[in-house]
Amino acid sequence: MLHPRLRPLTSLTTSSLTTTTHPPLPSLLLALSRLTLHPPTPPSTRPASHASQGRANKAAPGPGKRLGAKKGDSELVVPGNIIFRQRGTHWFAGENCGMGRDHTIFALQKGFVRYYRDPERHRERKFIGVVFERGMQLPRGRGGGRWRRVGMEGREIDEGGKEGSGEGEGEGSEVVKGGEAGVVLRPGYQYRESNWSIGRAAERAGVKVRVYNPKDRFLAWRKANVRKARNAEKRGLRRKK
Repeated sequence: MLHPRLRPLTSLTTSSLTTTTHPPLPSLLLALSRLTLHPPTPPSTRPASHASQGRANKAAPGPGKRLGAKKGDSELVVPGNIIFRQRGTHWFAGENCGMGRDHTIFALQKGFVRYYRDPERHRERKFIGVVFERGMQLPRGRGGGRWRRVGMEGREIDEGGKEGSGEGEGEGSEVVKGGEAGVVLRPGYQYRESNWSIGRAAERAGVKVRVYNPKDRFLAWRKANVRKARNAEKRGLRRKK
């Protein structure tokens, strides 16, 4: 009794399989090509709140620049002494003072420091100057002139001498070089005679010097040879180093 019931079922299944329609192969490939596969999204990362390199971790304050006044009012200074260090021109250079490219004010003459204002020169600026005597004040006022140190001393004229004879500097003139035997303190803190006095040393000693004749070619040739030999020796010493 089972066999008659199963036979129609088998025939139905066979017919349904034969009548089922499958999509053609090109349509299937087209559908597959339209599919897009996205890569997996990585988890979002938050950047650090503090920089890890560079100057962020080296921001410690450096040493101070030592700005400000180095010499107070009425203090004695010599040429080259720094009076005031600053950033910008809070103070300006006055009489006998100079200003460097970093706005440092320094002394140009030996004297005493003065901090002052000069409304006739500029109503808002503050100045630093140097005076030669402790009691002198700045500013001098309109028409007051300007004091300068020339390194000379006044001396009375001898009774037998004539004023303005012009025989030579320091001989019969009103102003002569100071010091013993013409030796004075000169720029660079050197005690020595003046150049004109050194040039007349042979004349004072009675030594006769041969007068230079520019037309004497033999003397010029000898001097040129000496100069060439000296230069060659210098070059040889440089090579040895």
